[in-house]
Amino acid sequence: MRQIVLSILVENTPGVLSRISGLFTRRGYNIDSITACTTQDQKFSRITIAVSGDDMILKQIKNQLSKLEDVVKIFELENRKSVCRELILAKIRANKTEKQEVITIADIFRAKVVDVSKDNLMIELTGNVNKIEAFINLISDFEVIEIVRTGITGLSRGEDNSHVF
Repeated sequence: MRQIVLSILVENTPGVLSRISGLFTRRGYNIDSITACTTQDQKFSRITIAVSGDDMILKQIKNQLSKLEDVVKIFELENRKSVCRELILAKIRANKTEKQEVITIADIFRAKVVDVSKDNLMIELTGNVNKIEAFINLISDFEVIEIVRTGITGLSRGEDNSHVF
């Protein structure tokens, strides 16, 4: 099994996200991550989906997506030819001495402290999945109250559109 990230340019119409996710549901495929938002042109939205499977399943997913009428283009965001990021907010319980330890970890990851209260900190971190996972692993020594993740989003580098389907 391998994971790919698909960047799907779609017409910005009501229910388009439901139709895209419904395709996965009907076929029994799991979505690892999904993000969606309008583009610089309000007529279009970009949906970024991370999905795992063997080569046959991944090819089938791309083929099925390309058949949907709202889909304009599908790009596979390859590791070396694209930039993919994720945002995480983590709320961590910390006393006075632990706060400095958490802030030190945040500094190492170039994360930002976005909220401080008497008993906890909220950290914002943007990065690739490996960076996010490493950060989560390090803060697990503290009492993590909540974590929220946006899911992967990305674009191909330069003029390259990676593999267009």
